[in-house]
Amino acid sequence: MAKMFLSGNEAFAYGIRLARPQVISAYPITPQTIVVEKLSEMVEDGSLKSEFIHVESEHSALSCAIGASSVGARAFTATSSQGLLYMAECLTYASGGRFPIVMMNANRSTALPWNIYGDQRDSLSQIDCGWIQAYAENAQEALDLALMSYYIAEHKAVSTPFMANLDGFVLTHTYEVVDVPTAEQADAFLPKFETENKLDLNNPRNLAFSAGPEHNTAFKYKEHIGLLNAKKAVDEAEEKFTEIFGRRYTGLTESYRTEDADYILITLGSIAGLVRETVDRLRKQGKKVGLLRIRYMRPFPNEEIAEAVKNAKAAAVLEKDISFGNEGTVYTNVNSALHKSNVNVPTSNYIGGLGGKNISADDIEKIFDELSEERAKVQFIGIGGDGK
Repeated sequence: MAKMFLSGNEAFAYGIRLARPQVISAYPITPQTIVVEKLSEMVEDGSLKSEFIHVESEHSALSCAIGASSVGARAFTATSSQGLLYMAECLTYASGGRFPIVMMNANRSTALPWNIYGDQRDSLSQIDCGWIQAYAENAQEALDLALMSYYIAEHKAVSTPFMANLDGFVLTHTYEVVDVPTAEQADAFLPKFETENKLDLNNPRNLAFSAGPEHNTAFKYKEHIGLLNAKKAVDEAEEKFTEIFGRRYTGLTESYRTEDADYILITLGSIAGLVRETVDRLRKQGKKVGLLRIRYMRPFPNEEIAEAVKNAKAAAVLEKDISFGNEGTVYTNVNSALHKSNVNVPTSNYIGGLGGKNISADDIEKIFDELSEERAKVQFIGIGGDGK
């Protein structure tokens, strides 16, 4: 294992190289570009043996990956923002076809107004498309997630495409020291991709067919079960990952100082690092606060969230997303989880970071202070009465 100074994008590219995809379909879009650029260099210098296909659009990128997966090849692509929305038609083809493609999405605001900076409205707008969705906090997790995503997606009980999300610029373009595993370690962790769900001249089968009302629900049910099965596959992947690499992850969520917390802030992605630091600072002041980081939005960690929050006096969801006309998408899902487990804790929703707007430590501390009011509300961070 070697230490390297990498950006989140570069770290993810190194993780993908270790996974040895056989086909990479690439269409660069800011702030994802560096991932496919780095992979193209790896293919060119021979350190990665893969078919690198530079396609004409994001729609074509995912279509190409679907075609590769349909013949049993391990496939990778990447996108961001409007590119992900342009792919939207293909997302359900990949999930409905049970093709375990891995795609990295660099989270970025969606137009209009036109904006290249990071929020999570792109991926969260596609949360119902049947893909596994994970959110990395830092570059190390990004690299590790690149490897684990194939293990999970290709698991025989799952066979579902995987969208790994990295916050645009905040994570994709910032650098940190990362442990890069050896190829031998990666090969010991990730088995060769084998599937019966492929075109095979020796064993002909029908793929991507039509299904009318009599059979459609059965296929959708199986797709749903595959996503639910991903929870056990995540646990299995992380256990094996710890054995080989020595780094431990905690499943669909990560709890930090929540055991005795009166007030808990729930979030996802890179902002969790700043929340964790704020929790430590407030703990030194005698305030019983905690962090619950959602690592996977699909499958959704209903039981884990309810268990972490059940003894708190109040909780808040901080997210870089808004479902216009209602509330944040993450907040809706969190409230559903609490309701299903009969956890009666006041919750509030804080919308921040849209279009890359900074969320400060003071903002987070203010959220914890307001939680002591123990009343539900939906609030935009940094919006005053004049709308600025």
